[in-house]
Amino acid sequence: MEPWLIWLIAGAVLAVAEILTLTAALGMLGVAAVLTAGTAALGLPPPLQFVVYAVLATVTVLFVRPVALRHLTRPQPARFGIDALVGKAAYTVTEVTATGGRVRIDGEEWTARPYDETLVIAPGAAVDVIRISGTTAFVYPRD
Repeated sequence: MEPWLIWLIAGAVLAVAEILTLTAALGMLGVAAVLTAGTAALGLPPPLQFVVYAVLATVTVLFVRPVALRHLTRPQPARFGIDALVGKAAYTVTEVTATGGRVRIDGEEWTARPYDETLVIAPGAAVDVIRISGTTAFVYPRD
């Protein structure tokens, strides 16, 4: 079997392993194997092919992998609008029941309902905003 074909098969096996593990290291080794297959196809002797592979593998794992991982682990985008209110603390302005109520979230008054419909939350109680639907905040009392 031709050496370039062996390198190509090794690169494909490493690529499949990368898909299964998502480590980004095996993918870099696969890229190095495919590039080494190109040098083998040009007629480079096997000992030099291993040197080319070692250099390419080292460069990709040490320099390209960190960049790839940074792009994969981007921070979560900032929430804004009503999405930013979910999880915040609020205070009840009026009694909050399954039929109505009002809460103050960051200085604004919102209509409110308890997240658990069986609850009755007294005025002045501290609550957490669980979700917002339209203009109604669904809240749950803090313990």
